[in-house]
Amino acid sequence: MSSPVPALPLPLDHGHLQKLVTADLVRPDHLLGAHPVTENGVEGVRFAVWAPNAHHVSVVGDFNGWNGHDNPLRRLEFGFWGAFVPSARHGQRYKFRVTGANGQTVDKTDPYGTFTEVRPGTASIIWQQPFEWSDDAWMGARTPGFAQPMSIYEAHVGSWARKGDGWFLNYRDLAHRLADYVAYMGYTHVELLGVMEHPFDGSWGYQVTGYYAPTSRLGSPEDFAYLVNHLHERGIGVLLDWVPGHFPTDEAGLAHFDGAPLYEYADPRKGFHFDWNTYIFDYGRSEVVMFLIGSALKWLQDFHIDGLRVDAVASMLYLDFSRTEWVPNIHGGRENLEAIAFLKRLNEVVHHMAPGAIMIAEESTAFPGVTSPTPFGLGFDYKWAMGWMNDTLSYFEQDPIYRKYHHHKLTFFNVYRTGERYVLAISHDEVVHLKKSLVLKMPGDWYMQRAGYRAFLATMWTTPGKKLLFMGQEFAQPTEWNHDEALPWHLADVPDHRGVMNLVRRLNALYRERPDLYVGDTLEAGQLWVSADDAESSVYAYIRRDPRPEAEGGGTWSLTVANLTPVYRERYPIGVPKGGEYRVLLSTDDGEYGGFGTQQPDLTAREDGWNGQTHHLRLNLPPMSVLILDHVGETPRSEDR
Repeated sequence: MSSPVPALPLPLDHGHLQKLVTADLVRPDHLLGAHPVTENGVEGVRFAVWAPNAHHVSVVGDFNGWNGHDNPLRRLEFGFWGAFVPSARHGQRYKFRVTGANGQTVDKTDPYGTFTEVRPGTASIIWQQPFEWSDDAWMGARTPGFAQPMSIYEAHVGSWARKGDGWFLNYRDLAHRLADYVAYMGYTHVELLGVMEHPFDGSWGYQVTGYYAPTSRLGSPEDFAYLVNHLHERGIGVLLDWVPGHFPTDEAGLAHFDGAPLYEYADPRKGFHFDWNTYIFDYGRSEVVMFLIGSALKWLQDFHIDGLRVDAVASMLYLDFSRTEWVPNIHGGRENLEAIAFLKRLNEVVHHMAPGAIMIAEESTAFPGVTSPTPFGLGFDYKWAMGWMNDTLSYFEQDPIYRKYHHHKLTFFNVYRTGERYVLAISHDEVVHLKKSLVLKMPGDWYMQRAGYRAFLATMWTTPGKKLLFMGQEFAQPTEWNHDEALPWHLADVPDHRGVMNLVRRLNALYRERPDLYVGDTLEAGQLWVSADDAESSVYAYIRRDPRPEAEGGGTWSLTVANLTPVYRERYPIGVPKGGEYRVLLSTDDGEYGGFGTQQPDLTAREDGWNGQTHHLRLNLPPMSVLILDHVGETPRSEDR
């Protein structure tokens, strides 16, 4: 997991670091931080830190009794400080004692530290322990998967499951339980939040202080590597949430690291998020850009992470994001040109130095070209479909009697879905802060809530775009997510909840089996609306198609029909492009999923045209349900029988 550590170059200038972080040589964390080495035959640790405004820096820790006089660091060029400490060893705690430009002396966590003591402690730990990886086949074959199914299970490592005494599982214990469950449910990836070191549990891991360190709550860096390695051995990809948009004000962290704004913009109109009470990185400073890019590469290269979901990209792109006072860019506009340049460079370096890694943007605006290649686009592989999420949840939260007035909310995504590569994300953000769990967002009694939720899930899995669902929602958790407790796993054995779990498992299996449900996500031909205008009945029908030529394995297609009111519709006509026999691949009303098990009539298409198609079916549409059908074959003519 660790790489050879080169000697600290003197002088260490900006140009040298710029080359190191953008070439296939060495990352900035190979130069800065704490590295056990042998110098002139003497074992010890080399410490280095960037603090250009500091008057004095020393390293304190278990090796010197936390005495700030024994091991001062020598000032190098361009604000870097370094020292070799022969008494320091692997496993010992340490901090940098910085006397800053403001005259105050503060003990700081190492920005490049790879391990930290368990909160509430904030000391870094000298750590260099090898890990034997066994996922070479996985790493050599991974790709961004544009034409592959991607179904992501978003999980918070601290609350997915816990020990009997309420403490966190170790990463190694989590590895086996999580892999077994994710494989059983049929997901292709897990997305882990709360992994990077953070001092406050209630931030869910989004107030990061350790950009190079997995949280020590669940074990050592090698334990975390075991988790990733085991998931890879089980054929499961691993994504992480990564937060380059802001960092906390904790005194021991990056905030005013050397007694003055360093990692953050100096002007609070650019450098402070009032919504989150956090600082904003100075994307115009090369050392800060290298720090962030180095962090991304650390996870992708050293820990074999398959991709990063970049948090709160919109807050980075716009200088006026959630603020009334802001500083225009050099052209007088609202775009943060430095952040845009950083994101482009980030994606270029990641795709060059971590082949096959996936970069996903949580971006909630209409900023153009998020998933377009650089230099004209930002260069991400995917973008969360925030518009789809807001429209779809808004529709399903409506009382069915009013849904006819909001019919377009479920069709509007088709207007722009081919403009970017999207992930349909139903994340943790939708089941916290009194927003209710997903199943309780649905109107009606408990039965109708579950029926509506099953219909919601089926429309999500048949809509173009990769899938993401937050933990607990796959078994219709009725309560909001609580980061302080494990999921209520006992509910998974209750029939009402087990039915929803069975449905998600079947949707994942169907999604992975059928190329028509994923190959054409970004192509117009990937989805054809058959019935998009029956607002009075709140019925929708669309075809998903694999647009590749049949000679290349394409041509398969399926029909999805949704009846989104609590009204039973008997022998409802739906147009289809071919005659012959059809079969039901999935009905959310099946008893296995908690429904009534409504039966279908003869599924032979009639030759009378309907909905602009050459034939049509007569379907029994259960209340609040979705049917997925495929074409079995043409009906033989009488003379051929």
